[in-house]
Amino acid sequence: MKVDYDTATDTLTVIFKDGVVAESEENRSGVILDYDADGNLLSLEVLDASKRVEEPTRVTFSSQG
Repeated sequence: MKVDYDTATDTLTVIFKDGVVAESEENRSGVILDYDADGNLLSLEVLDASKRVEEPTRVTFSSQG
């Protein structure tokens, strides 16, 4: 998994797995989900991230078990 915040475009992208995007869906205004041809979620994009996400330049990771 990869997390990228682009300050120039104010876009936060979470990439869950590599692949070719076959379909993009904007469920909520400014939140885009990208899927491959098999319907697997590849990535999540948040537009205007600095207005929607607390501290878009900071990531906290934890693992259970």
